[in-house]
Amino acid sequence: MLVIVVENVPPRLRGRLAVWLIEIRAGVYVGDLSAKVREMIWSQVEDGLEDGNAVMAWSTNTESGFDFMTLGKNRRLPVELDGLKLVSFFPPDEADLSPSPSGRGAGEGK
Repeated sequence: MLVIVVENVPPRLRGRLAVWLIEIRAGVYVGDLSAKVREMIWSQVEDGLEDGNAVMAWSTNTESGFDFMTLGKNRRLPVELDGLKLVSFFPPDEADLSPSPSGRGAGEGK
């Protein structure tokens, strides 16, 4: 299972995601694709994101049963703690000033 959620992205990226995934709500895409196709889709999200933000979560063989990555400015920052990926929050006033951590979530799994 693969889930991608996008906010404030250009319509062309939303259309591109709709080619591979089903949009179950505005900006929420789901599907069941291979790791290779997942990586290809995420590279298209990286290329077309502009000022928006995105998160991708997928099923994998980890303690929690899933993994995720983020892109763009957001109050949430993925952090890894003792092998578990958790989410840290920036205070509201710092969220606008803090850039995305190099485009990928911490501890990205392949």
